[in-house]
Amino acid sequence: MLRKTGLEYSVPARGGWTIVHVGMLVPEAHEIFVCAAGCLRGVVLSAAEMNLTGRFSTVAIEEHNVTDGDMEELLIEGVTDILERLEKRPPCVLVYTSCIHHFMGTDLDDCFRVLGERFPDVDFVDCYMTPTMRKSTLNPDKMMRKRLYAAIKPLKTDENDVLLCGNCFAVTDSCDIKVLIEKGRKRLLELPNIDNYADYKKLGSAGLIISNLSVAKDAADELAAKLGVKSLQIPFSFGYNEIKDNLVKLAGAVGTEYDTFEADCRKADEALRAAKDVIGDCRIAVDGMITTRPYSLARLLAEHGFNIDIVFSDSVGGEDTDYEWLKKNVPGISFEKCVSPDMRAYKKSDIAESFGNKPKILALGQKAAYFTQSSYFVDMVENGPLYGFDGIVRLSEMMTESFLNAKDLRKTLDIKGWGCESCI
Repeated sequence: MLRKTGLEYSVPARGGWTIVHVGMLVPEAHEIFVCAAGCLRGVVLSAAEMNLTGRFSTVAIEEHNVTDGDMEELLIEGVTDILERLEKRPPCVLVYTSCIHHFMGTDLDDCFRVLGERFPDVDFVDCYMTPTMRKSTLNPDKMMRKRLYAAIKPLKTDENDVLLCGNCFAVTDSCDIKVLIEKGRKRLLELPNIDNYADYKKLGSAGLIISNLSVAKDAADELAAKLGVKSLQIPFSFGYNEIKDNLVKLAGAVGTEYDTFEADCRKADEALRAAKDVIGDCRIAVDGMITTRPYSLARLLAEHGFNIDIVFSDSVGGEDTDYEWLKKNVPGISFEKCVSPDMRAYKKSDIAESFGNKPKILALGQKAAYFTQSSYFVDMVENGPLYGFDGIVRLSEMMTESFLNAKDLRKTLDIKGWGCESCI
């Protein structure tokens, strides 16, 4: 059943990745967006801010293309013209069609067939800039994670290769996932660590596909089915027992044991205790931009004595047990739905900035920082490189550093695509 929606508010915190940023993870690929001029404005800016306009082109749809019925011809000839003008032929081209193609029933299969015949040395990947369909099919984010791996073909399986699928950021060397995989004498493969197309194609040898993001599950399942290997989801969480269960599953899949649970719990507890000693009773705001599990994070911190004041998230409630736990066990906590039009006039004056050298509120995430107007915030999106107990330790350290050192809020929020080195 489709959920009824109306007007939605878009928070001016720009660190989240767009389909432009995500597509650029395919090394040496060239992106071509076939859209109306108004739609192209934002994606052009994303590519420009990444300093990657050399890997980005557009084909503008005009009114006469709609009335003349030449949408297929425009796509085929537009992409052809771009490729013939490039100094070097890219090995892969991501072609982003838009809402109008689907409203008009454009024969995209035939378009890609013709392009494949014209350029047999190019892998064409059909991608989608279709925000109007985000509630009726896979949303653009989930679809883009799937298309990231579309050009990969099955190779001879190497049981020692484990691919972490769908993440925008490579995990740290000390991450629980990487440590456990290496303990099983296997190798962790991650798209963000690959810098050439030949190595990208070698991902087709992976013997196990894992994912820890909900938006990446479909991508992992589809790729695993194509390669004829197993797919394993180990969902991101801040709950100790849930982390343990996931690591036990991963250990079994890579042929080893997870036997450091108690030691890992102690390390996480010690890191949280050290952060609490510095942060004290300072109010904390958490948002759904810094992590895919904001209620799980808020619960973890509340259980360790932190003063959780607000959780900002695009979804409130549902079947999230952490949300229900927070409502029951954290008196005075408030929940704000970021996309609500009312958030445009959210009152910030009573919690803004700091007194002395201490913040009135510590914000975890860019949206929380914006809504509270706090210069003391942890700047990260979509879990960053973190996972598991090591992720809790690292986040505790980030919280302490952010509590002690103010950031330039306006400058930070203006930067599009957190973690992209070229986004300056």
